[in-house]
Amino acid sequence: MDHFTSALLSIYDQLIVTDNNGTILKSIGTGNSLFHTVKSANVGGSIKDVEQDLFSTSLAEEVMGKNEKRSFMQRSWQGPEMLMTAYPIETGAWVWAYKEIKDSYPDTSMRQSGPLLESKKPSFPFVIRSKPMLDVLHKMQMVCDVSATVLLLGESGVGKEIAARAIHNMGNRSDGPFIPVNCGAIPENLIESELFGYVEGAFTSARKDGAKGKFTLAHKGILFLDEVGELPLNVQVKLLRVLQERVVTPIGSTTSHPVDIQVIAATNKSLEKMVKKGEFREDLYYRLHVVPIHLPPLRNRVDEIPHLVQFFLQKYNTLYNRNVAFTPDAIDLLCIYQWPGNVRELENTVERLVITSGIPEVDVALVKEVLPFGPKPTSLPVIDFLMPLQEAVELVEEQLINMAMEQYKSLKLAAKVLEVSQPTMSRKYKKLRNKIEEARFSPVNKRAILEEQINQRLRSVAAVTAAIIPAEEVISLQKNMNRQTSYSQKLKQKLTMIQEKEGVIEWVFIFIMTEDERLIHLVADKGFVIEPGEEYIGPPEMVNVAYQAFNGKSGVTPIYEDRYGEWKTSFAPIIDDDGNIVAIVGCDYSKAYFNSEMQRLRKQLNIHV
Repeated sequence: MDHFTSALLSIYDQLIVTDNNGTILKSIGTGNSLFHTVKSANVGGSIKDVEQDLFSTSLAEEVMGKNEKRSFMQRSWQGPEMLMTAYPIETGAWVWAYKEIKDSYPDTSMRQSGPLLESKKPSFPFVIRSKPMLDVLHKMQMVCDVSATVLLLGESGVGKEIAARAIHNMGNRSDGPFIPVNCGAIPENLIESELFGYVEGAFTSARKDGAKGKFTLAHKGILFLDEVGELPLNVQVKLLRVLQERVVTPIGSTTSHPVDIQVIAATNKSLEKMVKKGEFREDLYYRLHVVPIHLPPLRNRVDEIPHLVQFFLQKYNTLYNRNVAFTPDAIDLLCIYQWPGNVRELENTVERLVITSGIPEVDVALVKEVLPFGPKPTSLPVIDFLMPLQEAVELVEEQLINMAMEQYKSLKLAAKVLEVSQPTMSRKYKKLRNKIEEARFSPVNKRAILEEQINQRLRSVAAVTAAIIPAEEVISLQKNMNRQTSYSQKLKQKLTMIQEKEGVIEWVFIFIMTEDERLIHLVADKGFVIEPGEEYIGPPEMVNVAYQAFNGKSGVTPIYEDRYGEWKTSFAPIIDDDGNIVAIVGCDYSKAYFNSEMQRLRKQLNIHV
């Protein structure tokens, strides 16, 4: 056993030996502080309690029930990711081996595939540990090598300037300047000269040689306009011209000079609402809104909080020469706080606790001293009809459990925020999931499940059809809609071949959309009943799915009726090499075909609706 233990310690950071009930017989490690923060990891404790105290998932009971070696990842609420391997040994005991996975970037399990994420990463620390922020990172990677204007949206403190600097750092303008401008911090009478510069004699206090503006200073780089919603309307007019023409005219000058820049704007306001109120120019809004990127608030990425805490702990422990740690309960409390100030507030809180903590471990009591965990606001549930009291209590309880699990995705944190024990939370959530599963397989939902199976197949057919239609042929045909061309013949033959090969498609057609959002038939298979150039007018359930396809989302309609019959139609966008949607392809299926497919699936899956 000692040789086995020594061998494992050369690989792992921490070993815990338990009996077959999970009671800890021995706990030894190589200095990983995570296990030193909980008493349950000591001899006499329970491996189940260790999991509950340290990790977001509890797997020990399941592992011991199968009595076989197993390895998996455990996510710690203190930050580190742990590789855990459980070994059953001949005496009936277990060895639980833990290894911290040191990774300064998002977890491999969370990474989305594709070359962008692997090849482009900021060279400075930028903590991304949640699915919402990985989506943000993907969008940042897409814009960092182009000159398109970017609009960063999100609450105050979510990290918009850090995101802007990351775009600069990752992109082909990284060797150029990054010029930040806080539009809300510059007096209104100075902001125009700050942005566009001025020449000698432009105004009374102008410097003798004039001054370059921020746009000129950002040449070959990035200009970051923070709080862009604070710009006065008269400055918005001039900013619009610079964005359109990429030329700058200093105040007092009649000479313009070109600038090669990418503009990244940021705001925590709703520019759309400001446009409606006349406080922001509509044309400028659309110029800025080329690539909008929304940074989610911290409360919507709870799984990132432990990693941010560890990042800021390391930063301020180093800065102030301290060695402060957070207990698991303190981390839990930070995770269930709402963080109105977002990442900025979290960083300030960690810094304050590092400075003011008189003990090496920050616990729940210390966190409560610095965060306003006051009385919770109360609001009565809206119930507009009478029901049995017990039924009402159960309804509110189910809503609260769903809300807690949806936000925190952890039984442990949900139990803490609802102030119940974890076993109680686990039991109630299991009961709720069983109730949902039973409802899911009601006759109505069984039919919906079968229909979605058919819809998936129909979506795939439309997507494949759209992929094999050359976008350039569609574009050429659009330019010559009023006469027969080789493109119209080629496309008609291709669509007819698809229709005949599939055998179950009634019609295959291509629609384009006019500026006033009318659907126009461009070309179809040889049997289609609408003439090229004719407008299609149909029911909303069909037209809405078609409009969604023009916005890039493939979809399938419910059964609908128009003047040609009863149908189910699948739509997919036809996209050119630059990513523009030039048209949509539609595949019509008869109601009779759909009903026969439903019947076939029922028999195949032995489902009775």
